[in-house]
Amino acid sequence: MSKQHDHDLVISLMRALPQPVLLVDDSGIVTAANSAAQDLFGARIQGAPLRAHLRQPEVTAMLENALSGADGGQANFTATGVAVETIWQVTARRMAGRGLVISLHDVSDIEAASAQRRDFVANVSHELRSPLTVLAGFIETLQGPAGDDPAARAEFLGIMSDQAARMTGLVADLLSLSRVEAVEKIRPRAPVAVDAVLHATLAALRPRIAAAGMDVICEVPPDLPQVPGDHDQLVQVFSNLIENAVKYGSSGGRVEIGARAYQVMPGFDGPVVQVNVHDFGDGIDPVYIPRLTERFYRVDKGRARDSGGTGLGLAIVKHILSRHRGRLVIESAVGSGTRAGVILPVR
Repeated sequence: MSKQHDHDLVISLMRALPQPVLLVDDSGIVTAANSAAQDLFGARIQGAPLRAHLRQPEVTAMLENALSGADGGQANFTATGVAVETIWQVTARRMAGRGLVISLHDVSDIEAASAQRRDFVANVSHELRSPLTVLAGFIETLQGPAGDDPAARAEFLGIMSDQAARMTGLVADLLSLSRVEAVEKIRPRAPVAVDAVLHATLAALRPRIAAAGMDVICEVPPDLPQVPGDHDQLVQVFSNLIENAVKYGSSGGRVEIGARAYQVMPGFDGPVVQVNVHDFGDGIDPVYIPRLTERFYRVDKGRARDSGGTGLGLAIVKHILSRHRGRLVIESAVGSGTRAGVILPVR
């Protein structure tokens, strides 16, 4: 085959590929670019020096090494001049007598997942370190002179019990989150009565509600349609939301729970059931609402820890509702309480 035929074949293959691909001669000039590469760099990329478009130290060093005769290389390039930052894995491979083939692969999701894992491990370590430090300190104290002081011993053991309970709660929520994520893509199909879920939830929470001195008013129509769901997971959803309302809305004195069916709801293909959990406490600034379902995110970190919160409750709620193809809507304002709405498709 002629060199021209080989070149035409390479160009045809490049055009068929969905990811950006470029041909670069030994001087670093782009001799060909497929449509994806032109969309990324602009139509003027062809005939331009590639160094001018990939001006990040790691990528530049990799390209210089490849242009100097190496077989190729790989480096990440971050495209920052766009609405959403994109991370491209740039791969250079040498073609016999034809310079380099440069391909770019979008690895933004992979990098984001890796960053989330790192943050998750760091957060778990931080959450466990504090109670462990407290426990270690009090154990050391009790092994000394304080061990013979009945009053001090009783006080320290009470604090140690609280810290152990905090760690137990964190581990339980971590296991729960893991179980929820494991089945998140498997949509539940069993019909579930929403009123039965709410009554079961309130029955389990009755001691906590009584201890907080809160009035919880639940008004649910008897003719609500059933929803396809996992009964236990939906109990977990409403347990989290009602517990939050009782803990953080205590200044309001009451929590109101209501439900209603809608035949039409934006974002859903058919009828839905919406359940609202409304407290009348201090509320939160709306600027914090988008982050409430992040793992370990707390608006008031000290208050949340003092009340036994792990920072994982709403993250668990989000994943459960994702499995049910539902939605969590939170509305709040400082001084006006908080309303958490759960929307579940009927079919």
